[in-house]
Order: sequence, then C-alpha cells, then structure tokens
Amino acid sequence: MTQRQTAAAGALPAPEDARHRLLAAGLRLFAEQGYSKTSTRELADAAHVNIASISYYFGDKAGLYRAAFIEPMGEPEADIARYASPQMSLAQALRGFYDSFLEPLKRGDVARHCMKLQFREMVEPTGLFDPHEACGIRPLHEALVQVLCRHLGLDEPDHDVARLAICLAGLGVHMHVGRDITDQLVPGLNQADGALDLWADRLVMFGLAMVQAEAQRRGKTLSGAGA
Repeated sequence: MTQRQTAAAGALPAPEDARHRLLAAGLRLFAEQGYSKTSTRELADAAHVNIASISYYFGDKAGLYRAAFIEPMGEPEADIARYASPQMSLAQALRGFYDSFLEPLKRGDVARHCMKLQFREMVEPTGLFDPHEACGIRPLHEALVQVLCRHLGLDEPDHDVARLAICLAGLGVHMHVGRDITDQLVPGLNQADGALDLWADRLVMFGLAMVQAEAQRRGKTLSGAGA
C-alpha cells in the first residue's frame, strides 16, 4: 500500500508524522495550559495518535514537554547578539532586547507558542530544567546585566542591577504571558496595523526611563543612552 492508501485505511501515520504532530500538539497545549493541566489523553487526541505513541517517541509526558520546550527554539546567542554589543547605545541595546520578545509575535503560532512556553516556565517552573542549560534564561539575563553595568559605569553588578534587569525583562515577558488579559482589558490594542512596532518604541522609552531612574538613584550619569 502507498502512504496515502495507508492513511486512508485508518492505519497509524508514518512515524515522523506522528512524532511531529505530537511535538506540535505538545507545544501548543503546554504553552496554553501548562504542564500539570495537560493530560496525555489531550495530547494524543490533539495529535490524532494512539496514547502509547507518547511513550514510544518521548518516553513519557515529561519527555514530550522537554522536546516541545527545547527542539523548536533557537540558541540564546542569537538573541544576545541583538543587544549585547559594546558599540550600541543604550536605546539601541534596549530596542534589540525588546525586538527579541516582539518579533516572534509577528511570525505565527509556532513562534508565539515557543515564547509563551518559555515564559510560562519562568512563572510556573516545572523543575524539569536547568535555566542555564535548557531555557537560555540565565545567559540572556547575564548579558543584559552587563549592558546595564556598562551604561551605568559599574565595574561589577549588584542586586539592584539584577532587579533592574528583571524589571526590564518583565516588560517583554508580559507581552506574551499577559497577551490574552491585555486583549480583554483593551480590545484592539494589539491588533492594529503596526501595533507591535509601536509597542517596541514604547518599551524602549519606558526601559530608558527605568535605567535613568536607577542612574539618578546612584548619583550616576547615564552613558550612551541616545538612539
């Protein structure tokens, strides 16, 4: 029988198709519902496969979660390159930093689900990951801290710089984890033409104000803040 005839006869799909569908279903459901609220039955039904396929391809639900979390994502170095260059002004660095949050929202469901799952893991940790090895969160945070130290004229970071970096990242994180709430609070805010580009402009403006406030608190002059 040909592959088309096999599918028409109701047999199991080709192995690579079944695994791909499970991965896609896992990415969507884990991103939308979280790990604990997503059952193996839901995953199998969404992928149109037998529930035993999860253990066959991924070992268990945790294995599918790891694969959905890691496989579709790129390396953190690509995002770090957007904002870590010493030649960038602070405004340019912040623009690159926030573009890394916003551009996936322009690229369809897979990219958005990848980002949403990453940020869900930040706020609802499963304990399945080392943030440095799997999520890429630690190197992204450390790169932003170094950018802040450079523009604040600091030789070493301290807890207040870490707090500032976390607050700056929080603006970008909320664009993903809070998107559904934002759509309910202000219908149409995220749907207008150019909405995400306008968000990027505002996030840079707000971010600069936050860094400027920290510089003033320290009695420092902010260096290289221009566009």
